[in-house]
Amino acid sequence: MDHARYWETAGATKTFTHPLDAGWLSTVRRTASVLDYGCGYGRLMAPLSDAGFERILGADTSAALIERGRRERPDLRFDIIKSPPGIAQPDGSFDLVLLFAVLTCVPGDDDQRALIAEIHRLLAPGGLLYVSDLLRQPDERSRRRYDARGVFTTEDGAVCRHHDIGHLRSLLRDFDLQAEQPVEVRSMNGHPAAAVQLLAGRG
Repeated sequence: MDHARYWETAGATKTFTHPLDAGWLSTVRRTASVLDYGCGYGRLMAPLSDAGFERILGADTSAALIERGRRERPDLRFDIIKSPPGIAQPDGSFDLVLLFAVLTCVPGDDDQRALIAEIHRLLAPGGLLYVSDLLRQPDERSRRRYDARGVFTTEDGAVCRHHDIGHLRSLLRDFDLQAEQPVEVRSMNGHPAAAVQLLAGRG
């Protein structure tokens, strides 16, 4: 299955589970401009809105996921990313960017670097980037299917990447890493998985 087509079909039915640590956002004012990059159906946007954040934009490449989000939360603002990784917003438009389980869906090194560069452009000085993503799993099943970079294809056709923590830190080298914590999540197909969250500031 074509990778883009996956997110318009099987991928648009998935449930995403990475937890949002509200404590990491305690210093972010509720009037801050927030971008949920790769928002899917708006799972993170909804609790942020319910917590009083007033200016949230969700952006995703999948029209099917965006439509799902608009059905579930018509009060939220969603945009489709037409030419990834670029978003048609001015430099420094956002005070906070969420990047949850997005890098796992962008397996190429160059594509990942381009995405992080775009987020750096979009963040205002002093803004925060909150990343949550999958680590390489230690079980034998995972090790057998990884290529050298941790890329693999799921049973239902998604091309994904699990990461070494050093690689994720390297991607954020132009940011000020402020916090890092391990988390346990469920994968899109319901398997328990080790993940990590990183909070980084733009100088």
